[in-house]
Amino acid sequence: MHIPDGFLDAKAWIATSAAGAAAVAYSLRKTKLALDSKQVPMVALIGSFVFAAQMLNFPIAGATSGHFLGGTLTSILFGPWIGSIVMAAVLIIQALVFQDGGITVLGANILCTGFIGCFVGYGIYKAGVKLLAGRGRAAVTFVAAWLSIVAASAGVALLLAWSGTFELGTALKAMTGWHMLIGLGEGLITALVTGYLLERNVPLAKEATAR
Repeated sequence: MHIPDGFLDAKAWIATSAAGAAAVAYSLRKTKLALDSKQVPMVALIGSFVFAAQMLNFPIAGATSGHFLGGTLTSILFGPWIGSIVMAAVLIIQALVFQDGGITVLGANILCTGFIGCFVGYGIYKAGVKLLAGRGRAAVTFVAAWLSIVAASAGVALLLAWSGTFELGTALKAMTGWHMLIGLGEGLITALVTGYLLERNVPLAKEATAR
């Protein structure tokens, strides 16, 4: 999912850098209004979990592997604005310290993996919980996380096509096809972790799902 340097042309990475910076700045403003001081330790803990989980790859097919993203998880627990900041922080550290994802395309990675992943997953989760009146929460969580990673991969494909790196059809088929499989792991981990926290009445998780 992490776009390397050189895969986006100048217009794409400049535009996404500006958009990504603006999105992070606005999220920080929203987070200041939404984040309670009592939430900070749990946000830090979940952010550390997401960072560590992203470092673990699991095999998909042949030589291909995938890894957990965590946008839907953080958004379900804390809301999409805080979730997007957590994801942005993880992506920035990965790019600057571990060279996982390019520097010039950092804005694109934040927009796709962070913002698309967080808001799509959160929106589907909230709609599903409301529609089913709270029943089948684990299934709703799984679907929301799965669709979030597919949507994020589609965003990457659109940027690659806009840059002329690949044709749109080829990029969409390659990105969304593989991430439909990777999303199964995303959905399972998200459902298990959120289910664990909710069953143990963790206050932050309970408050966030009620917003």
